[in-house]
Amino acid sequence: MAIPTIDMIGTGQNISRLRQNAGFSVRDLQDIFGFSTPQAIYKWQQGTALPTIDNLIVLAKVFNVKVDDILMINDSQNIKSA
Repeated sequence: MAIPTIDMIGTGQNISRLRQNAGFSVRDLQDIFGFSTPQAIYKWQQGTALPTIDNLIVLAKVFNVKVDDILMINDSQNIKSA
């Protein structure tokens, strides 16, 4: 059975692309989320961290997409069934 995993690099690339396509700067997102620094957004875009579920929902609303359009999912890991 395949266990899906999140491709962090691909997800980060999606966030960056969606941000640019929507006409937002990193600073704009920083202000929307009320972050004191932009580091979290840069980490999301670089694929070194993922947004929390509630932040994913906000991103989806801001970018006018579904959460599924932000996340890149890999189905390549297999596990044995019991």
